[in-house]
Amino acid sequence: MHSKVKNYSLVFCLFVFLFVVLGGGLHMNPGGALLAALSGTPLVIYASNRKSKGDYRPEHVPSRLAGNEVRYGSDKSDNSD
Repeated sequence: MHSKVKNYSLVFCLFVFLFVVLGGGLHMNPGGALLAALSGTPLVIYASNRKSKGDYRPEHVPSRLAGNEVRYGSDKSDNSD
């Protein structure tokens, strides 16, 4: 119960933050700021959840081999068969 209230309050605070920052920073009218905050809040939540779960791959990590590719132990090149 406590975690649900916490999550809802964090979403509300994010919405208010986006409403104020987008509305004031971009000099939007109240309707435009409301629409921007309504559409931006789920995007920010999705991006932060995806990043915290580790679904992203940094650039320095090599891509995985496809299921039908074989990398031989003595082969030091990145060329696949």
